[in-house]
Amino acid sequence: MLVFVACGVASISDTSEHKITRLGASLAGGMIVTVMIYAVGHISGAHMNPAITIAFAATRHFPWKQVPAYALAHITGAISAAFTLKFLLHPIKLLGITTPSGTTSQALIMEIVVTFCMMFVISAVATDSKSVGELAGIAVGSAVCIGSMLAGPISGGSMNPVRSIGPALASGCYKDLWVYVVGPLIGTLAGAWSYEFIRVNEKQVHSISSRSSFV
Repeated sequence: MLVFVACGVASISDTSEHKITRLGASLAGGMIVTVMIYAVGHISGAHMNPAITIAFAATRHFPWKQVPAYALAHITGAISAAFTLKFLLHPIKLLGITTPSGTTSQALIMEIVVTFCMMFVISAVATDSKSVGELAGIAVGSAVCIGSMLAGPISGGSMNPVRSIGPALASGCYKDLWVYVVGPLIGTLAGAWSYEFIRVNEKQVHSISSRSSFV
């Protein structure tokens, strides 16, 4: 659903007949993430992104032995969605691919930064019992939307290796594809480790609560 909606909207927006604004495309991507978190989060955790799964495993919030199965599910879903779009949107050839608008280094740094921010939010709302868990879907979807709005004009705002790999295979366009694998992996790992570094433990919570009572 993530690739089908996000790449489908991006593909349609490139046509002059059915123009969709960049803001509309970003909103669609963020909203589908929010919807799917509430739909399947209680079943699978709704990772939808192998970089997120790896980051969770690296911070001991997910078992490493399940990472290959999740990654296989991610890439299978992305490829299936991309080739479905290829059939439905023919003769459109470029199906929501992500390529750098400027230099490769600019795109790489942008992907690292926006995935760092996204993963920091995800780590906060998904792994910390002290956060407001019921709003996790809205928080994560909003982070994806904001990241896409910012990174879209520079890197395409992928933030997800399979979101780029699937359309690249269906479109036969592999320009700088490595950026959208390396960037999200570095960003998510850095974001997850950063939140682990500042995470407040129970003892610190009581200490903060005691101090705040005198304010």
